[in-house]
Amino acid sequence: MISALKTLCEKFNISWRFIKFLFVGVLNTLFGYAVFALFNFLGLHYTLSTLLATVLGILFNFKTTGCIVFKNGNNKLLFRFVLVYSFTYIFTIAALYGFRTLNMNNMYINYALLLPVNAMLSYILMKKFVFLTT
Repeated sequence: MISALKTLCEKFNISWRFIKFLFVGVLNTLFGYAVFALFNFLGLHYTLSTLLATVLGILFNFKTTGCIVFKNGNNKLLFRFVLVYSFTYIFTIAALYGFRTLNMNNMYINYALLLPVNAMLSYILMKKFVFLTT
């Protein structure tokens, strides 16, 4: 199955690394939600559950993205990784604000419109700024 996906990527000139990045993103999302749900189930306040899920999620994401996608698990890159997360967060908030100024007030649609942009932006920043690959 993986070889068929790789062949399909080559046929359409799509980076296999980017496809792995998307799959790892799904895995990371599931992990973050599971951590939140677990802490919430254990009776922690939702704000603490969210904080712990975010911190553990970033650490998990750093390892999965680094090791699986970019083949680099160097812990010294964590600060850069967090900077990229911070930048994409600020970009998202600014873009959502921009949508509101254009009277595009449906935040569900606005956020959905930003998903592919954020995926590409974070991939490029991870590739060029965090894991320093070509």
